[in-house]
Amino acid sequence: MELNEAFGRALKRSRKIAGRTQEDFSIISSRTYLSALERGLQSPTLEKLEKLCELLGVHPVTLVAASYLLKDNISVEALFERLAVELKAMGVKST
Repeated sequence: MELNEAFGRALKRSRKIAGRTQEDFSIISSRTYLSALERGLQSPTLEKLEKLCELLGVHPVTLVAASYLLKDNISVEALFERLAVELKAMGVKST
């Protein structure tokens, strides 16, 4: 599965779980744009991702992680393990 398609599926799933319609996002962008995102035809900027996630009530990393879980067909545990290793290698410290 392509990344844009996986992101679109994750976005649509999150929107439905949040009980939101595409029209609910009109304060952020047009329904046409949201539809294009959900169909995997476009990808959002980081700023747009943050605004979408604010309305959904999820952290942007959650939506991105859900996208990669769908794309790569891996477990949450495998993704978290990889992230922990890579973040540690980057020198990112947890509190």
